[in-house]
Amino acid sequence: MSAAIIVAAVVGGGILLIVRRMFPRKKAAQLLPYPTDMMRGKTVIVTGANSGIGKAVAGELLKLQARVIMACRDQQRAKEAALEIKKQAGPECGEVVIKQLDLASLQSVRCFCEEILKEEQKVDVLINNAGIYQCPYTKTEEGFEMQLGVNHLGHFLLTHLLLDLLKRSSPSRVVVVSSKLYKYGSINFNDLNSESGYNKAFSYSQSKLANLLFAHELARRLKDEGFTGVTVNALTPGMVRTRLGRHIHIPFLAKPLFYLASLAFFKSPLEGAQTPLYLACSPDVEGVTGKCFADCEEEELLPKATDDHAARKLWDLSETMVEIRSL
Repeated sequence: MSAAIIVAAVVGGGILLIVRRMFPRKKAAQLLPYPTDMMRGKTVIVTGANSGIGKAVAGELLKLQARVIMACRDQQRAKEAALEIKKQAGPECGEVVIKQLDLASLQSVRCFCEEILKEEQKVDVLINNAGIYQCPYTKTEEGFEMQLGVNHLGHFLLTHLLLDLLKRSSPSRVVVVSSKLYKYGSINFNDLNSESGYNKAFSYSQSKLANLLFAHELARRLKDEGFTGVTVNALTPGMVRTRLGRHIHIPFLAKPLFYLASLAFFKSPLEGAQTPLYLACSPDVEGVTGKCFADCEEEELLPKATDDHAARKLWDLSETMVEIRSL
């Protein structure tokens, strides 16, 4: 029986590949051409840059001669990723800087920002990319539910602490990586920290909705204070072959089929990187703020992702949780 299941999985996967080739999906975005020196003199921070979309974005920015600050929790993996993307970028590439950043620790976020403010004269782009997906119930260093803490609160504090530098570096950009799974979430203001019960899928969707509300509210606040030199845009990359799903349990016998299906229907990290890269450096979005993009085109969001009341309420609550004052 087991052998039969394996054969069925392999055959099914083969059929998926054939269908994929016969009816190729529209790519996330074409691999966009940019002048090779387009980002020369620009400093870009990418969180979670040691793997997946973050690594692909960092590699492409390096080819465009940017100074790329890889903000990563795992320093060894970051060093290995840096060596790989530098080799791929060639001799005329930009500069790579590796910095310790654990978004599950607000103290780590503060230490990272202190170093950046001390060592960097400017930051042109901040890409809030790092994330965790459907992990077992765990808490951050400060006691927040892990997905909320890493995906939202850590980036919320990071952006806040770097905002003055971003303003001084203007025109500058903040890019927030969300997910289409925001559609299945809501902000549970009565139990934002999932203390009464934990549903890992809901908590992930809640954190990705929080990303969109954060981007929406930050863009609004910057507009209201009359400052338009910092743009804030979000994106949903779609299904991408990354390590993000490492906490998802797939039955052993189904793994071959899932793997083949991912090859057939998921985007590669490089394809997934096109929209954050577009928002980080394309002149097409210069001055554009408060929007969300998918496949390098503006995406229409559900009303709950642009709800002004919810965005302000979440902002105020997030400030309390990370212990900062309002803009």
